[in-house]
Amino acid sequence: MHVRLREWRADDAPVVLRAFRAPDLRTQAPWPVVTLKDASGWIAAWQGVGHAFAVTVEGPAGEQVVGNVAVSRLDEHDNGWVSYWVVPEARGRGIAAAATAELARWAFGELGLHRLELGHRTNNPASCRVATKAGFRLEGIERGGLRHEGVRYDVERHARLATDPPVADLPGPVAVTWTVTHG
Repeated sequence: MHVRLREWRADDAPVVLRAFRAPDLRTQAPWPVVTLKDASGWIAAWQGVGHAFAVTVEGPAGEQVVGNVAVSRLDEHDNGWVSYWVVPEARGRGIAAAATAELARWAFGELGLHRLELGHRTNNPASCRVATKAGFRLEGIERGGLRHEGVRYDVERHARLATDPPVADLPGPVAVTWTVTHG
């Protein structure tokens, strides 16, 4: 399987809409994504605030967008915040880990970042596995760090440094290729 990262396109809006209809992703967007216009807005909202990439795989009908990886909140200390998601039907195949590891290589090499951070709720072991497999080390727990729908959740914080060893073994037969024009 080839995992590819590319820039988001306007015609990807139906995939974004479908993704944010998944129960576990509904609250992951800054606003409810319930229409194609909302999904198009989500794609456009990345302009100037970070670098988000569509994660694609080859399927029976050609290229299929199956997720997102992004780095945002770039700061004066050469740090960035990583986020990722994969549509439910594509989970469990190593796609998120491969895409996140490749995003980290890109962010260190192209953006010159030194530290990448991410966080996930402690009740999300799948996200923890993605972070760990992508080379992000666990750094600790932030008690009550997130609030969703009025409920507070503890957050596990992970980080990866540009000086960390490269990720050697990603799960499954995954090869990552790029078609990115961000500078």
